[in-house]
Amino acid sequence: MQEINKKNIRIWSRLGQRGTICGVALPEIASKKENCYVITADLAQLSSLERFKTIYPSKFINIGISEQNMIGVAGGLALEGNCVFATTYATFLTMRCYEQIRHNLGYQKANVKLLGSSSGLAMGMSGNTHYSYEDIAIMRVIPNMIVLSPADATEAYRMVHMVSDYEEPVYIRLSGALNNEIVYEDSYLLEIGKAITLRQGQDAVVIATGSMVIETLKAAKLLEEKGISIKVINMHTIKPLDTEILESISETNLIITLEEHSIIGGLGSAVAEYFSSKKIKPRQIMLGLPDAFLKPAEYEYLKQQNGLYAENIAAIVEKNLEES
Repeated sequence: MQEINKKNIRIWSRLGQRGTICGVALPEIASKKENCYVITADLAQLSSLERFKTIYPSKFINIGISEQNMIGVAGGLALEGNCVFATTYATFLTMRCYEQIRHNLGYQKANVKLLGSSSGLAMGMSGNTHYSYEDIAIMRVIPNMIVLSPADATEAYRMVHMVSDYEEPVYIRLSGALNNEIVYEDSYLLEIGKAITLRQGQDAVVIATGSMVIETLKAAKLLEEKGISIKVINMHTIKPLDTEILESISETNLIITLEEHSIIGGLGSAVAEYFSSKKIKPRQIMLGLPDAFLKPAEYEYLKQQNGLYAENIAAIVEKNLEES
């Protein structure tokens, strides 16, 4: 694994989460693991896997536009003792292959790392067939499945290296586009199931994941100008959820969860499920995508239209603090 320094962080940011994992991290992992395989469903070029294909042709498999078969092959290779990465667009990976993932990977605890690229609204003008705002909900209910959502390209890079040593199924939700905004500017402790507090605050807590972490940090700066202090938590692991950090904020006046995912079944639901059995239940506002199909548009416009931007987040925090 390369050093986490300013130069690399800038490079990875430009490549985005998918480009950093597929073009940088996976070749590094393959150089150390003889039993490493990467499988894609006809997305070698679009997923930045051409470099991997050139360096390790015997470890690369393009299964074609046959995602369900990809999971079957990945599961078979894993059960023969190999470390397997399978990748395509998040919507096709999770929804088209759901039965295969449940039975071949979750049920059998197969050592396959699923890389769901362009999750959320990142596919922009491609429309609802390519949007993926249900994937956290459906993947986290599969037993034995770890569900991760990196905040930026640096976290994605570190995360895929970390899970390469886990011998169990993992789903990594890759969000954002090229020029992925930077959250982490130096090295930090990263552990599965351990959320990271990025900013301290007393008035409210915002728990964000994936692409929404940077928007939350921007919102925190806007609120600070108004004398409002919020704690910002990066919940990069949706499953297993960090219940220790949730317990530590259980007496907070206001908790807001934020995700580029449906408000049904995602991070917000996972947090609400935890607090549902507790005597002390903080007030929780869930921000995310509506329970509706969206009109195709450019990625940034879609985020604006659905309130997933710093100014709106700040306004909602301020409004709810005034009402509480």
